[in-house]
Amino acid sequence: MNRSQLYEQILQKKSFLCIGLDTDIKKIPKHLLKKADPVFEFNKQIIEATHDLCVSYKPNLAFYEANGVSGLKSLEQTMQLIPSEIFTIADAKRGDIGNTSTMYARSMFEHYGFDSVTVAPYMGSDSVKPFLGYYDKWVILLALTSNEGAFDFQLLQLAKGGTLYEEVIKKSKTWGSADNMMFVVGATKAEYLAQIRKIIPDHFLLVPGVGAQGGSLADVAKYGMNKQCGLLVNVSRSILYAGSGEDFAEKARKEAKKIQTEMEGLL
Repeated sequence: MNRSQLYEQILQKKSFLCIGLDTDIKKIPKHLLKKADPVFEFNKQIIEATHDLCVSYKPNLAFYEANGVSGLKSLEQTMQLIPSEIFTIADAKRGDIGNTSTMYARSMFEHYGFDSVTVAPYMGSDSVKPFLGYYDKWVILLALTSNEGAFDFQLLQLAKGGTLYEEVIKKSKTWGSADNMMFVVGATKAEYLAQIRKIIPDHFLLVPGVGAQGGSLADVAKYGMNKQCGLLVNVSRSILYAGSGEDFAEKARKEAKKIQTEMEGLL
């Protein structure tokens, strides 16, 4: 999916909502455990209930890999179910030397068919560039994450000035373009978005941390939105687990609708 197609979806749906499919078999409604593939059945009902309210789905691969072969089959089936006009993100946080990254890219883009993949930048350009060799596919690079541990390294002050996360953004933006690279910036770090926009005014940002983690959607939009929206705001737990009974999908839709309505007012 290219940039204009993504922006068209945002305009049509009046939404920049990304729903994280962090499907934990220990948290899904108990009645689904009778199904042949409970994880897929959960995802299916969530997608059917919310696909008109969001522009992206983001399966977190750890939740599928934890279930072994059956989990990977659940992921494959889920990917086949997601409508083609919806942007898909492999939340895989890959990052290794070139040959390994080449195989990771082949897995994410050729086998599973994702539109994008999250990548850790620590090993530098040769670990990222293999993902950038695919037409209309995206790398989403970790920049400033929403967890408390982000303060351990990402916000370290450099001797030449600035912080480590700013240096990561400045350097890595030269590897690709605003048409094939996005950056992860946590909603719990919304006050940093204005500075980030000075460095990358045109790139899309994937913003986790709204909802269960307490990030403010209004602050994210205020400091992070650009002329083409430039935001994909991810919400996972507060939508997925809004209900625990047989009406879980209906309650998930209600929560997603509430967020989409707020987004419509911010666009």
